[in-house]
Amino acid sequence: MKLNFNLKYALLLLFVAMGTFAMAQRTVTGTVTDAETKEPLIGASVAVVGTGTGAITDFDGKYSVEVPEGATQIQITYTGYSTMIQDIGASNVMDVELSAGTLLDEIVVTGYGTQKEKEITSSVVEVSAKDFNQGVIADPAQLLQGKVAGLQVYNRGGDPNQQAVIRLRGLSTVGANVQPLVVIDGVIGASLQNVDPNDIESISVLKDGSAAAIYGSRGSSGVIIVTTKKGTASQDVKWSYNAQFSTESAVNATQRLSPTEFVAAGGTDLGSQTDWIDEVTENPFSHNHGLSASGGIGSNSSFRISANIREKNGILINTGYDQFNTRLNFSSRAFNDKLKIDFNTSYTHRDQENGYTEALRYAVLYNPTAPVLGVNSPFPFNSDQFGGYFETLGLFDSFNPVSIAEQNRNLTERREFNYNVNLAYDLMPSLTVNFRVAQQRTDINNNQYAPTTANFRGNATSPTRKGLAEFYESDFTFNLYEGFATYLTSFGQSDLRVTAGYSYQEDDFFDKFFSIGDFPNNDLDFSKLIEASQDLNNAGFIGAGSNASPTNKIIAFFGRANFTFDNAIFVNASLRREGSTKLGVDNKWGLFPAFGVGVDLNRYLDIGGVDLFKVRLGYGVTGALPGQSGLAQEVRNIVNDGATGAVSTELARAANPDLQWEEKAEINLGVEITAGKLSATLDLYNRDISDFILERTVDVAVFGVDRRFENAGKLNTQGLELALNYDVVRNSNVNYNTGIVLSTYKTVLEEYVLDAETRANLGSPGQNGTNMLLVKVGEEIGNIWGPVFTGVEEGNPVFADVNGDGQLITAQDRALDPDVDFEVLGNGLPDLELGWTNQVTIGDWSINAFFRGAFGHSLVNTFRAFYEPRLSTQSSYNFVNTDKAVDGLTTARFSSLYVEKADFFKLDNLTISRRIALENSAFTGMNVSLIFQNPFVITNYTGIDPEPNLVDQGSDVLSPGIERRNNYFSSRSFILGVNLNF
Repeated sequence: MKLNFNLKYALLLLFVAMGTFAMAQRTVTGTVTDAETKEPLIGASVAVVGTGTGAITDFDGKYSVEVPEGATQIQITYTGYSTMIQDIGASNVMDVELSAGTLLDEIVVTGYGTQKEKEITSSVVEVSAKDFNQGVIADPAQLLQGKVAGLQVYNRGGDPNQQAVIRLRGLSTVGANVQPLVVIDGVIGASLQNVDPNDIESISVLKDGSAAAIYGSRGSSGVIIVTTKKGTASQDVKWSYNAQFSTESAVNATQRLSPTEFVAAGGTDLGSQTDWIDEVTENPFSHNHGLSASGGIGSNSSFRISANIREKNGILINTGYDQFNTRLNFSSRAFNDKLKIDFNTSYTHRDQENGYTEALRYAVLYNPTAPVLGVNSPFPFNSDQFGGYFETLGLFDSFNPVSIAEQNRNLTERREFNYNVNLAYDLMPSLTVNFRVAQQRTDINNNQYAPTTANFRGNATSPTRKGLAEFYESDFTFNLYEGFATYLTSFGQSDLRVTAGYSYQEDDFFDKFFSIGDFPNNDLDFSKLIEASQDLNNAGFIGAGSNASPTNKIIAFFGRANFTFDNAIFVNASLRREGSTKLGVDNKWGLFPAFGVGVDLNRYLDIGGVDLFKVRLGYGVTGALPGQSGLAQEVRNIVNDGATGAVSTELARAANPDLQWEEKAEINLGVEITAGKLSATLDLYNRDISDFILERTVDVAVFGVDRRFENAGKLNTQGLELALNYDVVRNSNVNYNTGIVLSTYKTVLEEYVLDAETRANLGSPGQNGTNMLLVKVGEEIGNIWGPVFTGVEEGNPVFADVNGDGQLITAQDRALDPDVDFEVLGNGLPDLELGWTNQVTIGDWSINAFFRGAFGHSLVNTFRAFYEPRLSTQSSYNFVNTDKAVDGLTTARFSSLYVEKADFFKLDNLTISRRIALENSAFTGMNVSLIFQNPFVITNYTGIDPEPNLVDQGSDVLSPGIERRNNYFSSRSFILGVNLNF
């Protein structure tokens, strides 16, 4: 994309010009290193005990901290190392060595507070910035891809504007939000799109019910807690600049016939040789830049401010985005350090060129002997009518893909702004009260325009009405007000922490849509001159609509107690009572309890070489709310009487005052072992999800209409997760750490509104009546259902007599008959998923190789199902050409032939970096990295992308496992990264 960045660069220059100052009585400097390897520890925290003063170590492990008069100790902390407190002597130089090997005292962010990792009794995983995935990250969720057992993050294909699909422990709901709740710096429901990956310090994932229950109705799909980077008081201002420059190329484009092969197969020869995929794809250049400053303002205040610019271009021409993001985190202490003030704000402005993935679809099937431009047509052709492009007129579903990519426009502008203020006041050493206020606003504008010369969506062949402009705007506002208090006390060998609070949330949504067409010509961009539309003179052609939600409110009261005995027995309990205006008037309130217990058995068994042997058991109940508003209320349609002009209403959907929460009850058994260089975590869980919020057919005589939202259905999921980490080599010259995460689960439908149904229609041409997925009570979710292919007879597919009764029944309208000859052809959900991390450090060099895989899932290759059989009626369309093609098959009909095992194992990310010391310069250190994303994939799948497709057509969560024809192609990237600190 080539959009104007002058304003953004001006803001960046203004930001660079900012100055700060600090005052100090004494400066202490030193180096923090690994006690065993003597390697410097980058990013270790050095704090002066009893003050708000501190510093962060640089690339060489060095720090400089201002020590106020009267301070006597410094505390040094670093993830994965034991915390050290050291007395400040007379010397101004203090070098510190930290010992590695225990994570037991590491502080992990959980709901409404923090806990020591050892004391957590639920399934919680924290990933810090140094362990994030590297490369060009379009969606912050990709930082965690493959890093957390049980967390599925899939962004199929390489579409830069497509958000990742996120699932935690599989399907958590049918009628509500399936994405995990996001909490950013304590703000519930914050947007991941409004935080730049460069600004994230750590991400905690609350996986089980006992951890997420403190968030009540919004925790059923799990919780992702993001903590952003902050400054340190009394630290000199430190600047950091990050830049990445990348290029990428398409991989795994659908296999198809070359022009020569196409003609030899009987295709219509139009005289050209066109590789349509080459015509609509490119090897784009992208770049991003981030600049941040952090430090202290005196001894009581700190700040971090950042600005990030990203220009990401897609492999489909004229797709990508430009994004500007800025964030400020400010902290201060007052009233003798009793009051802590935290203020965070961020703003993101993103301009997207979405394009149309149909350009990739038609690049596969369009006649490969057709010319790009009309002037090269083998017969007289009015190319001016189509903007100079050639079109194969008179054919069903046939459009020039280059014309689509070049003439049609699909732009989105997204603006997000949020702020939050948190006040924490120590009423006494053991009692702290917190007050939080937050607001987030998201504005989206989308403009789609097809000129009068566009055959795709522009109706260029019409003798009258040509051209189309569509406009969409939406506004979402979210407000949060919370107050809670935390009390700590100790007695004997026991410690108790109690938290109680109140939460009030409200959100409003409004959108509007407008479409108009029939423009005079293509001389101007008539999306900016819609008054020229002839639709204004003709009734019935202009489209318009709007929606406004009522103010949705959630009110909650919550409490939690954490009890520790003998530093070995841990008990956690929480309770949240919550009410929502989205539910029926008689069922607005719900109760969400949780309980967990953990025991460090090693405290009593004293197993040699073992640091931790913890067994924990947790149980929690969470709820889920529908995304839409007003489902419990009746809906009436407006009816206009054209003859009289009278306006009336008619009932379209009945109210349900008893509509209640979807509910998830989950039990989790976990075992954690830390023994020197080895750490392992095993989780076993069982979750029951009930009372889906679904629209059902009801009795008209009772309700006055046949539609109403009701609670119905039940899912059961059972799963296992394993995480292993081992320091293979750790010495002064070489460090090698490897870690692997594995997860498996199975989801069974136990109750539903129907005993069985088929869904996920294959579509046209010719297979509109074909459904590919079976949803049946007692069966797993994701079963692909259809006839079994055995061969070919006179061009037609031959199917198996599955039940052996001598009758072959394979008609789609009998797909649910007891004697139908269908069977489960595969399942769209994987049996096993893994992530394998390898980190090697040799001196100043480091290598990080991250592998990822999924096994046991299948995908329906819909391109093959339509275009692999050699249909005589398809001589003007290209054919898909894979090694699974069957000779002589001339009829397209869905069967097991098009269901493929999609197991894969890939090198997801390879990063090679070097730390460079820049002595006698203004810079304190530099790191240069080469990153390869998706360099290779091992798979037998012949489609575009073997990764699981967890949702069909954007919303159908009960129909995983289908690769549709509009999928964006996968890509492979090469990135050069530079990080400078000064």
